[in-house]
Amino acid sequence: MRLARVTAFVIGLIGAAGVCAGGAMAQTGAAALAAPFSSAQDKQAKPDGGALFKEHCSMCHISGGAKGNAAPAIEVLGQKTQEEILRALESGAMVIYGNRMAEAERRAVAAFLSSNTSNSAALAMANLCATKKPITSSGLQDPENWSGWGVDAVNSRYQAHTSISADNVAGLKLKWAFGIPDASTAYGQPTVVGGRVFFGSGDGTVYALSAESGCTIWTYRAETTVRTAITVAAAGANRALAYFGDGEANLYALDADTGKLAWRVNVGGHRSARITGAPQFYGGILYVPVASNEELSGGDPDYPCCTFRGNVVAVNGLTGELIWRGYAITEVPHATANGESHAKFHPAGAAIWDTPTIDVKLGRLYVGTGDAYVDPAADGTDAVVAFDLATGKRLWVQQKTPNDVFNFGCLDPRHLNCPPQIGPDVDFGSSPILVDLGGGHRVLLAGQKTGVMYGLDPDDGGKELWQARVGKGSGLGGIEWGSVTDGRNVYAANSDISTLTSPGATPPPPGGLAAIDIRTGKLLWKTMPPKTPCEGKPGCSGGQLAAVTAANDVIFSGAMDGHLRAYAAADGKILWDFDTQPDFKTVNGVAAHGGSMSGGGATVSDRMVFVASGFTVTAGMPGNVVLAFELPPH
Repeated sequence: MRLARVTAFVIGLIGAAGVCAGGAMAQTGAAALAAPFSSAQDKQAKPDGGALFKEHCSMCHISGGAKGNAAPAIEVLGQKTQEEILRALESGAMVIYGNRMAEAERRAVAAFLSSNTSNSAALAMANLCATKKPITSSGLQDPENWSGWGVDAVNSRYQAHTSISADNVAGLKLKWAFGIPDASTAYGQPTVVGGRVFFGSGDGTVYALSAESGCTIWTYRAETTVRTAITVAAAGANRALAYFGDGEANLYALDADTGKLAWRVNVGGHRSARITGAPQFYGGILYVPVASNEELSGGDPDYPCCTFRGNVVAVNGLTGELIWRGYAITEVPHATANGESHAKFHPAGAAIWDTPTIDVKLGRLYVGTGDAYVDPAADGTDAVVAFDLATGKRLWVQQKTPNDVFNFGCLDPRHLNCPPQIGPDVDFGSSPILVDLGGGHRVLLAGQKTGVMYGLDPDDGGKELWQARVGKGSGLGGIEWGSVTDGRNVYAANSDISTLTSPGATPPPPGGLAAIDIRTGKLLWKTMPPKTPCEGKPGCSGGQLAAVTAANDVIFSGAMDGHLRAYAAADGKILWDFDTQPDFKTVNGVAAHGGSMSGGGATVSDRMVFVASGFTVTAGMPGNVVLAFELPPH
């Protein structure tokens, strides 16, 4: 999904869910980061970082890329640390460009873009908790917890076990702020379990904080960016494990009490694989979605494009043993005949960015998939796919946008590895939501970057029941990262920050939150964002890409303008509006401010709301803060 790419990772900048990047992972990252940037060049001429940036990167980061999706401007890159930039060039989103340079040249580019060096190891351990209460069995089972992506196995993103409501949400006050060291993007959606807040970060550090005070209980450093939400689950009678994935498809299990590693296994099955969706835990098994950077690799003329197929793996939660792997595209990639295709292999694509949804009744799981990397596009791309929970067999597929083919070779004027007809890149990037309507009827809700929400019948092969449009849609438009349902309506946020329009046409205004009746597909209301004070600031936009969250009759939606807003479920009225952009005094002493919000959304537990702010993808504004809000005492 280009959002997870077009810079996306200059999401890379930082690794996770990048513009000019992808491909074979360089193996020099850890060693390179260990060496100081000031080391001599062994009597060789010092590389010109500015000239190298112009040669390899300026097409995207100065000219604005292609298809209306602008990579972070050079001013935004300058707010990153040298380590963030180097990491993206060596093992993250910009790796196909980093691979074209020597180590000294990559360092020169990083130094050209930023004067900031890192001290994250020391900063990560600031403000340690004086006492550390263990996670108890009752704490692990508390219904007020928010574990993983969607709070439950059907990915509803609805928290009923809270006192927050439309009547009192305006009383939310900031309780504490935590600064993520040396970061310009706050990746991980907070998880709240047993009085602790868990989240990952761009440099791979996973944090466990006290939900009450924000003090640090423990940290763990993964191999690379941790963008997934953390899933915490019982592992035996007296133990809880925290599960997450990283930008190189490593799956981790940590002791949730101590942060010590229980096991780690790479589940990618492909050199470009990555994990962006949170693992789903059910019945002692982890169901893990696998996405890829290979779409980015298509920009390298020497890369044998393309062979990755989006898949889900089932893993034993206690041991990390792989149980099965199910592919969204069933056909095995094979070499193309001369003249048969623009690329060297097919089929490929259908990355799975979202957390799987569990159907206990039928013993199935559902995911949304991304576009094709090569033509012809396989049927499993831009689709909702059902897998057998026990075996991983693909059971049915509902493709909504055929012939959607895109890779980063299409950004090159020579159209390297690019099909004659470039697709719109309209993935299903958010998790499907399963709802029991009663009376033997159910609906599977699936939002797409086309700006359309679908109601599908899970009991009839995913047959379409209705569809509702909430936005114009495009590669960065429409429904991006996640919607929410209260069992009556589905609430979908709209992006449209770079909607494709015909030449001379005026694009629609970005943003908006819509309510749709889940039985009929009728659009009930849509509220557009108010004019924001940051209008005109680089990266500021009214687009609402972040996942949406509900607490009783309140809907929370974060926007690219840095505002977290609470809406009345009844009519869409804005009840509370908090600007996360200012500088905050943090509990750990790290200088921090908020920025755009995308990817994960707010999480709710008891009387508190937690959110991460800062996202330098495409039009985003940088930030590095996690905020905790609380209702005042009764």
